[in-house]
Amino acid sequence: MKRREFIKAAGYAAAGTALLGAPYVHGEKKYELIMAMCFPKALPGIGTGAEYLGRTIEKMSGGRIVVKVYGAGEWVAPFEVFDAVAEGKAQIGWGAPYYWKNKNEAFSFFSAIPFGLNSHEMMTWLQFGGGQALMDELYGQYNLKPFPAGNTGTQMGGWFNKEIASAADFKGLKIRMPGLGGEVLSRLGAQSVNLPASKVLPALKSGEIDAADWVGPFNDLILGLFKAAKYYYWPGWQEPGSMLDCFINKKTYESMPDDLQEIFKHACSASYNYIWSNYSANNGASLMELIKTHKVQLKRFSERTLVALAKLSQEVISEIGGKNPFSKKVYESYTAFRKQAVGWTQIGEEAVSLARSLTLSYLE
Repeated sequence: MKRREFIKAAGYAAAGTALLGAPYVHGEKKYELIMAMCFPKALPGIGTGAEYLGRTIEKMSGGRIVVKVYGAGEWVAPFEVFDAVAEGKAQIGWGAPYYWKNKNEAFSFFSAIPFGLNSHEMMTWLQFGGGQALMDELYGQYNLKPFPAGNTGTQMGGWFNKEIASAADFKGLKIRMPGLGGEVLSRLGAQSVNLPASKVLPALKSGEIDAADWVGPFNDLILGLFKAAKYYYWPGWQEPGSMLDCFINKKTYESMPDDLQEIFKHACSASYNYIWSNYSANNGASLMELIKTHKVQLKRFSERTLVALAKLSQEVISEIGGKNPFSKKVYESYTAFRKQAVGWTQIGEEAVSLARSLTLSYLE
């Protein structure tokens, strides 16, 4: 056979092999999954991030996994998402772990702890400090497989219509603040209220609540919270790096072949970075708009107030750590890692930020 004829014949053979293989590839099981969210789909970051994740999973899997995303209230009510996925009414859930603390207090450690890990430290604990194994064990009790899938970064301290000069000024306030931050303020005589995004502004306007913590400048500007409160406090002691969770029904996950399980896992990692970067990119410009255009008064909690909040926070956290053997295990892992991580953060990123502020003033 001449060389040209050989190459031509080899090409036909290769094409034939590909065609014979095609029905097998395209005949693999296709997973059509419903994702139920705790947030509105249109809300940037915590909302749009879920759709980003859904698209990423579909592209990475070559269409073998298709995710249909439903915003808060479109499939189930926001705080019913966890049970809906555990029971198989939806296959994927999207929310924040501290929303599930009524089931087990240990969930709070995987979302936001007052004066706890920031967004980078949180992912580091999960990946290299044993946090993911503990997270898997906790969610596994409810027929769920969890993944870190986003982070808001450091949040703001909240919106108020009265100045907070000391910890005593929280007494009597009705404040929208979920998680352990709300528990800390309740010990100062405040009443913690948990409201979904759509109800925060109306509640502030009507006087149903006196103050509100939502996320940070990017989301708070979009929600229009500046229309109902004039003081915007920092730092966000209660949520230094709030993680979002994506959890899938465990039976659904285990029914997938190994490659699709890996795709799901790495898509969630991509989502974590995408959402965290999205907030980092937009919080600065949004904060400037709030201050310059809407004349919001930026206020810093006094050191005395922060010390009082920190002491109460430690009381709350240590009590949770003693609730049950599993909470104790998570508490010990988290606090040991925090002690290790904070040492580096103080002489690393924090020190550079302080040095940079000596010559650069962003808010002038």
